[in-house]
This record gives sequence, C-alpha cells and structure tokens, in this order.
Amino acid sequence: MKKQLAMTREPVAAARTLSEALPYLQRYAGAVVVVKFGGNAMGDADAMAEFARDIVLMRQVGVNPVVVHGGGPMINDLLAKLGIRSEFVRGKRVTDKATVEVVEMVLCGAVNKRIVQAINDQGGRAVGISGKDDDLMVCVADDPDLGFVGRPVEMNVQVLRDLYNAGIIPVVAPVATGVADNETFNVNGDTAAGAIAGALKADRLLLLTDVSGVKDESGAVVTQLSPDQVRDMTARGIIAGGMIPKTETALLALEQGVRAVVILDGRIPNACLLELFTDHGVGSLIRSTEPRIKPRGE
Repeated sequence: MKKQLAMTREPVAAARTLSEALPYLQRYAGAVVVVKFGGNAMGDADAMAEFARDIVLMRQVGVNPVVVHGGGPMINDLLAKLGIRSEFVRGKRVTDKATVEVVEMVLCGAVNKRIVQAINDQGGRAVGISGKDDDLMVCVADDPDLGFVGRPVEMNVQVLRDLYNAGIIPVVAPVATGVADNETFNVNGDTAAGAIAGALKADRLLLLTDVSGVKDESGAVVTQLSPDQVRDMTARGIIAGGMIPKTETALLALEQGVRAVVILDGRIPNACLLELFTDHGVGSLIRSTEPRIKPRGE
C-alpha cells in the first residue's frame, strides 16, 4: 500500500509542476532567449547532457533559444600543452596571434560541435556557427592591451532568425571577423552573448557561469539589481574580476533593448528551467525598473 501511494504521489507531483508552469510557458511562448553556456560544466558529460535537455525542452514549448558558448578551461588546457602563456587583464584574455589560432581551433571546432551533438542527442535540431559566418559579428580591437580581443561594432543576426524560425537551435562560437584585413578576433563569450541578445532584442539573456550570481559586501547573492546598483557596486569594488565583463554585458544588453539579464550558476540542475518556468528563479536578475509580471522574474 505504501509503495502504491508513493507511486501515486510522484506522477501527481509531476502533473502539478506542469500545471503550475503553464503561466510561464504562455509567457515565454515565441520569446527569444539567449543563453551563454560556459564554465567547467562544459567539460562534464552529464552536465552537458542536462543542459542540452533543457535547451531542447525550451524549444519544444515554443521558446526560441540561441546558445552562445565560451570554452575558457578547454582553451587553457590546449595553450598549456602548447607552452603558450595566457594572461588576463580586467577579466579578459590577452590574445596574440598564436593564442587566437588556438582559440578559434578550440571554440569553433571541439567545443561548438560537442554542444551541437549534445543537443541533437536529446532530440533537438542544432546547427553550429561562429561569429564569422555570414558576418554575424564584425569587430574592432577592444583594447590595445588585449591584442586580438574583439568588440562587436556590427551585428548581422538574420542568420540566427532564419535558423530559429526554421525550428533549428543556433549554437554560436564567439570568434569574429575584423573590420579591416579579415582579421580573426577572440570575443569574450559574455560580450558576444550580450551583443547577440541586444541585436535580437531578446526577451532574456541568461549568463550561465560557475558562481551563484552577483554578491554583496557580505558575500550573499543579490537576487535582483537595477543598473544603477550595478554601477555603484562596480565603482566601490564589490563587483570585480571576472564578474565585471558579465555585468558590463548586462548593462549594455539592457540599453540595447533586452528586457532582463540573469547571471546564474550553470552548475545548478535545470538552472534555465528554474529561471524561466518557476517563480523561484536562480542567480542575480538585472533589469530596469518597469513593472514585473511574476514575483521574481519578469
């Protein structure tokens, strides 16, 4: 009898969860959601498969996901094997000619195709491209100190619209073409995701990372911030290091028309689904001050 009750409770709970998700499923039907996937989870087969399932489910219920990925740990590994030293300035990788060749090899080859395959294995339809394809991202040098690190100055996102309107999930490697001399630029994954989200006027930009979100002076995650709060925390040095490019990306994306940005821990199981389809949310949501539809995350 106890076993029968347990078996009964499980499907009932699952049905209740689906029922409670209905308003959120309706809210995001047809929405464009740009997801930046990065961090050490990319190297874990189980985490990769779980992420892919979430993306396929999003597509199945009517969301138009666009995946932009990083690949820092994998780039670091290959650079170390090749004896190429890697340095960072203000959270961004210094990229010389030798490094940019490695970056392109890793991001456009191994990492991009691994994510595409994972999505396809879960029943989705994914196509991998880079910022070079169809001149999706055209860049200039971001900073002389960074070498071949690009800042997008021209976005041509129709190729992404064509893909998701055809039911295909685009997976984008953040390597781009330069304005002059057909140079190749490494683009910070968060920067690339923000530029793509801004050009698409995405409903959401989800920045998945290895930390739980933006933290205050005490180390507690701030679940909701305004742009002014982000600027103040950066000026006071509370937001620092690798979090700076993420929050800079968030502010620029909001200015370009993205409705909200969430910096969240990609190691949390089903992080994207929790953020979009429940009222719990995860991580730090950054948005302007317009009214919200749901308790934590409109």
